[in-house]
Amino acid sequence: GIDRFVLDGFPRNLAQAAELDRRLTETGHAIDLVIDIAVPDDRIVGRITGRRICRGCGTNYHVEFLPTKQDGVCDQCGGETYQRSDDDAETVLERLRVYHEQTSPLIEYYEDAGLLVSLNGNRDVDAITDDLVANLESVASAAGGGR
Repeated sequence: GIDRFVLDGFPRNLAQAAELDRRLTETGHAIDLVIDIAVPDDRIVGRITGRRICRGCGTNYHVEFLPTKQDGVCDQCGGETYQRSDDDAETVLERLRVYHEQTSPLIEYYEDAGLLVSLNGNRDVDAITDDLVANLESVASAAGGGR
């Protein structure tokens, strides 16, 4: 059987969290750690609305973090880059509204359970990754192995 696994983006609301807890308890399992990568809303909007994808080869770019050499033209194949329809500001703001309404209560839920670690997500991706890996390794070590 599976001893360890990572859930990314689930649960998304309190009802799902309660059901997950119930099912894990039934099978003799429990959540070891919940990691919240906290990023201010304005940074989330900028990160998502800046994403671009090549229509030809699918290479990903970002207007701020990884721009193409020529605006709108893929560095790899010369294809056109575009913004996905669900990456526009209006859609992102709606997704954030839903997050704050349904998902953000999970922060308190898991904090109250003593399972939450909150990482500053408004930093360089390597720093965030290092913190994430260190927390996962800490849990694996405490459980008696790096599975």
